[in-house]
Amino acid sequence: MKKIMKYARLNHFAGGYIVGVALLFLSACAPVGPGHHPPATARSAQWQTPLRGGLADEPIDRKVLSHWWHLLNDPLLSKLIDQAVTENLDLKEARSRVREARARRGSAETGLFPHVDASGQMTQLKGSKETGAGTVRSLFTAGFDAGWEVDFFGGVRRSIEAADADIQAAQANLRDVRVTLAAEVGLNYVEMRTYQARLIMAEDNLKAQEDMYDLIRQRFEAALSDALSMEQARYNVENTRSQIPSLRSGLEASKNRIEVLLGKIPGQLRAELTPVAPIPVTPPRVAVGIPADCIRQRPDVRRAEWELAAQTARIGVATADLYPKFSLLGSIGIETLTIAGVASSDDLIYRIGPQFSWRVFDAGAIRRNIQIQSALQEQALARYESVVLKALEEVENALKAYAEEQNRRDALIQASQAADKAMTHAQEKFRAGLIAFYDVLDAQRSLLSFEDQLAQSEGTVTADLIALYKALGGGWEEKLD
Repeated sequence: MKKIMKYARLNHFAGGYIVGVALLFLSACAPVGPGHHPPATARSAQWQTPLRGGLADEPIDRKVLSHWWHLLNDPLLSKLIDQAVTENLDLKEARSRVREARARRGSAETGLFPHVDASGQMTQLKGSKETGAGTVRSLFTAGFDAGWEVDFFGGVRRSIEAADADIQAAQANLRDVRVTLAAEVGLNYVEMRTYQARLIMAEDNLKAQEDMYDLIRQRFEAALSDALSMEQARYNVENTRSQIPSLRSGLEASKNRIEVLLGKIPGQLRAELTPVAPIPVTPPRVAVGIPADCIRQRPDVRRAEWELAAQTARIGVATADLYPKFSLLGSIGIETLTIAGVASSDDLIYRIGPQFSWRVFDAGAIRRNIQIQSALQEQALARYESVVLKALEEVENALKAYAEEQNRRDALIQASQAADKAMTHAQEKFRAGLIAFYDVLDAQRSLLSFEDQLAQSEGTVTADLIALYKALGGGWEEKLD
């Protein structure tokens, strides 16, 4: 056994020398197949949508963009998003995919190095008595086998290159999940606050309408009003009352969604979500940069580019199968008829030498595989270009929606103020007997409608800003991975 280990050490030294020389040789050999180059995608130098409503094409502060929710000055929202980043189940799955990609890269890298196997065996042999060899003999063997396929044409290196790109794609996917998660928490939070505001307005209007109904009923009982006015006041009350259950259901659904996004059972965060608070207010000025900033920032665009790089490398992996494969093989061991001979036998056996194999005929299977990988690369390129165009479209739509919703909100503010004044005048004139109750009813309906629309619009303005930050790729930074 000592001699086996001696020869094993010599074999290891010789193998290491050969590996070193081969690696030097390989460093001068470019892998077969195309190399990846970042695709050039046509895009404009500025946004097509006119920047209004506080939007500006100023450079985006990356720190601000990565934590855009701090601009809304809502401590609970910030707390919820920070908690979601650590507890969300989709994010945990995306992190696991990054770990998987890294492990696959390590597996691909093992193809660059030799493999060594140790083995031992005891066999009993007995021949036929008819031939005179009926004695039982034992055969003991032990040894090491080593082999190394030299990556002359870069198939293994291309597979490692593809694995590296897969890691980057998995990391970009993790960032994309983080971007989507932050936006989803923000949007559902704004929806919750919007439902709270609408519910408060509906309940306040219901109380005012009930008071008006009581007044009309008393006047009817005193023969100072007719049945028509009383029934109009009644259906106005019931119409407003009918809207409250759907608002409560929507409020409950938004709370449930927030809790699930944070990896919680519905109802687990009610102590924090139940207290009423205003809808977060958007900042007066928002920097959006230029289209090139968006392309660099958005993780889904990055993921598509790395997927293209990985597929390009796989063309090289397939192309390498066109060429011969060279290997170095070696083994060393002993064979003995007794167990004691394993430690003392001088009957060493070994073999060492190069080997090559070349698939001479396969009915075109290799070339068809190259064609398959090339077609997949074309698909990856088209997918990348599509992702870029959709990203720019998403930002353009978000810019327009944010600016126009502010215009709508401003108009609704004016309409609500006018409706409130009209309601006051109508009630005064009705009590003075100058107008019919129908005019009061119309003023009440208009006021409720405008106030409800205004609450929705205020929520939509904030939601549109969140959608804009999502479209710009906000919500992640390198050090968070």
